[in-house]
Amino acid sequence: MNDLKRIAGDIGAPASVFEVGFMGNLRLSVAVGDYDRTRPLVDGEVQIDGVEAVCLRLSPEEIFFRAFRTQDFDICELSMSSTVVKIANGDCPYVPIPVFPSRAFRHTSIYINTSKNIGRPEDLRGKRIGLGEYQLTANVWARALFEDEYGVKPSEIEWVRGGIEELGRIEKISVALPPDIRITPAPADKTLSQMLADGEIDALIGPRMPSSFNGDGRVSWLFEDPTAAAEDYFRRTGVFPIMHIVGIRRELVDANPWLPASVQKAFEASKAACMRKLSDTSATKVTLPFVEEQLQRARKLLGADFWSYGVEANRKVLETFLDHHYRQGLSSRRVSVDELFHPSTLAAAKI
Repeated sequence: MNDLKRIAGDIGAPASVFEVGFMGNLRLSVAVGDYDRTRPLVDGEVQIDGVEAVCLRLSPEEIFFRAFRTQDFDICELSMSSTVVKIANGDCPYVPIPVFPSRAFRHTSIYINTSKNIGRPEDLRGKRIGLGEYQLTANVWARALFEDEYGVKPSEIEWVRGGIEELGRIEKISVALPPDIRITPAPADKTLSQMLADGEIDALIGPRMPSSFNGDGRVSWLFEDPTAAAEDYFRRTGVFPIMHIVGIRRELVDANPWLPASVQKAFEASKAACMRKLSDTSATKVTLPFVEEQLQRARKLLGADFWSYGVEANRKVLETFLDHHYRQGLSSRRVSVDELFHPSTLAAAKI
């Protein structure tokens, strides 16, 4: 083992490239959020072929920050937007696979100050909208929604960037934006959540509900019924937005080309185990009334495999995102779907 670690140092690769665990398996760290679809993998019910996994349940924000700053994890959940920025620039430290731990319709992620006479998305023209990071995946999708569905371009809005609940938030990934995009930093002593409640910004976009959305009447959703709006959007477009993907450190893939397919297979098996449990209605698996009815509603609208992994089942969603990512000036070139993922994950064996 010491000789292998010395070789890793000689070629400039981390020692984990050559670390082996029980029965010769690679011993690798796996960092993901705490989701029902990843829990069978994290809990050991599902194994990655050839890997002894050391699993960490962390918030997406922490995973992304550590992954892109210091590559702390061997296999991890990644921001879709940040990954595409890095791939377009040719310096992504991770090789993505088409596993999507997080998907969401972002109609529920757009909040307004109720005193600003904003009754529809078109009313956001000329307004000040807060966001944690301009390149955040949720914000890419929200801007795509504004432009495609309501004709509101990113250049018609003044963007105010800052911490939603904490001061001092910065962009994880630096981007060179078009000259017509106006971004103003939030005051150093104010959070965007408080600015929204106080009317210092007109609206806010973010994947987490701001604390000012607390029922006092000053803050509300942009869409009166965001679920109905999202369902209508899907019926017309067929798009269920992807937020996060999974990546494997590039030097690990270079040294072990079998690894992406093994990781893909394990995440697929983990999701399948989750869906079997969710479909067992003998006792409610989720601490939420009417969850069985919501499951049937989702299947009726989105299909049986409504949280699909893989490229072909998601090509339209991926093309839509990559188009907008490039048009919004976040990627230096238009990244193609097929170059986004490791070749071994573009198709799967069938029996």
